[in-house]
Amino acid sequence: MKKRELLKHFDDDLLDRLFGFCYARTNDSYEAQELCSDIVFALVKASHTDGEITNLYPFIWRVARNVYADFSNARRKYEDTFYGGDADEVLLTAAGSEQEDDSSELLTAVYRRIAFLTRAYREVMIMYYIDGLSVAEIAKQQNTSEGTVRQRLFSARQKIKSEVEEMSETCNRPVALDKIDYVIWGTGNPGWGDPRKVCTRMFSNHIVWLCRKKPMSASEIAEELNVPTVYVEEELEILRKGENGEYGLLRRLDNGRYAINFILLDKDIIEKANALYTEQLPRICEIISDYIEEHKAEYLAYPYLNRKVDLNLILWQQIANMSWAFSENVERVLKEKHFSDAAGAKRPFSVFGYVDNGKYYGGGWDGVEAQHVCGFSNVRLDNIYISRIKKHFSCGLNVSKDPQIQLALLAIEGLDIKSLSEQDKEHAAKAIECGYLYRDGDMLYTKILVCPLSDSDSLFRISNGLQNGYFNEAAETVAAKLAELIKKSVPEYLHGEWRLANVLAGMPVLDAVVEALIEKGVLIPPENGIGAEGCWMSVRK
Repeated sequence: MKKRELLKHFDDDLLDRLFGFCYARTNDSYEAQELCSDIVFALVKASHTDGEITNLYPFIWRVARNVYADFSNARRKYEDTFYGGDADEVLLTAAGSEQEDDSSELLTAVYRRIAFLTRAYREVMIMYYIDGLSVAEIAKQQNTSEGTVRQRLFSARQKIKSEVEEMSETCNRPVALDKIDYVIWGTGNPGWGDPRKVCTRMFSNHIVWLCRKKPMSASEIAEELNVPTVYVEEELEILRKGENGEYGLLRRLDNGRYAINFILLDKDIIEKANALYTEQLPRICEIISDYIEEHKAEYLAYPYLNRKVDLNLILWQQIANMSWAFSENVERVLKEKHFSDAAGAKRPFSVFGYVDNGKYYGGGWDGVEAQHVCGFSNVRLDNIYISRIKKHFSCGLNVSKDPQIQLALLAIEGLDIKSLSEQDKEHAAKAIECGYLYRDGDMLYTKILVCPLSDSDSLFRISNGLQNGYFNEAAETVAAKLAELIKKSVPEYLHGEWRLANVLAGMPVLDAVVEALIEKGVLIPPENGIGAEGCWMSVRK
């Protein structure tokens, strides 16, 4: 293979093996990261040269061993070299080959290597190694002395090294964090920024948990977890900024400490909150079942555009709103009597969750919109997914590139199978299998519910009637107890997000109502969890 194809083989497994090679040959994880970065850097440089590689992995490990030999020599000479001679000359030598190639890949590698430095030292490291400024230029920009800049450049690596060694004295093994996981939900538009995406490691989870118990500084967290402060500082800023820099799982207080920035209930609190709702489940299920029986004719009279309409599909479409009716009543009481002065956060997307207690309720509701598709000026697609129904699509769906949904749009008034190409027939078969279409003779028709977009505002009017007078007394009781629980367990500055705590409390209801209605024969679940159930469209010509 050609050397230029080398980067295609940089997968997680290779990087993991390279890091294991480095960890076994260095004093601590920081040196292992440094050595691993040097090896990857050497391989990246090799990929920018001409020539052939006869045997891939022997070549990679030969490079790794050569880099390690150079690394070991440099480490032996470190003390004498680092503190002798002119600072600028020494640092230029250290930067060396990295300044020869300014490709985006190498710059990214350099940024990653210096990302673990403390904020104070990181600025001068970036200015020197990345921006190419001299010590004098950095001193001028920072309005400080050249001596201070040199001290920061000299001390950056030493600070990390000494701190790791100090940690090693108290714990002669790698840091092992207990398993702690969260179930975190989101509401709104995740495209604006979803802070959950930067909280994927156990290290992150532990920092979030410590900041939930009380506001903490980086040094306090480092001492608690027995992790070098430099790693904690970087992680704190990542968790504070989130995905978009505006909304993170943590917030930085005026005193420099970090605190939880979203509703996160511990195992004890989430179970108490859920219990407030589950105590009411028998009555909730009974009321909803009776309500459906009373309003069957109204549900069937709604102006769907389908050739034929199935009550079962209508009820699956409506089940989330019916199940949430009790929660809506509780929310109304909470707003009027318990949190009237609590100003809610105004942002496009919010998250809320609880410490994983082995229970996962419900699923979600995703919707997408499209314009000028298959003869329709506007299209809105929705699907709910819970334990009984699998997801059809997510919020990011591109309808113009989904042939199965396009066939469902074309088949609203009927689609002649003879008019389809062989490729279209294959897509149609898949659309039938997942519940978008059904066949009647030589025609295909849309199976999922379709309504005019002009009538979509009234789509849930019937089900929303459950919010009016059906649960008043029980809602008052639950709201009072839940408000007390929220005020005791949630920081005061998060009281404005009480609605999200109420959502968490009511999560057992949807699945419980579904199971009760299936047992009564009111609902029929889809076979294997995927079908027309819980999926619908609203269209405008």
